[in-house]
Amino acid sequence: MVKIRLSRAGSKKRPFYHIVVTDKENARDGRFIEELGYYDPRRPVTEARIDHERLDHWVNVGAQLSERVAQLSKAHRKALAS
Repeated sequence: MVKIRLSRAGSKKRPFYHIVVTDKENARDGRFIEELGYYDPRRPVTEARIDHERLDHWVNVGAQLSERVAQLSKAHRKALAS
């Protein structure tokens, strides 16, 4: 099954996440199919970069969103609309 989830980067105590499409069997920071954007939890959600067009494409072909990516995507879309 293909999942859209966060992959951790950044140094100790300073998290930074890439939003990636990967097989659910792969390790958290392992191989991925495509990178859709990034998210820095220390900054406002408006500064995150998410390619919503590609995210929607992957969801339409059957990829599952992780809970955190679903929340993040919803908040980012709402922030962009206002």
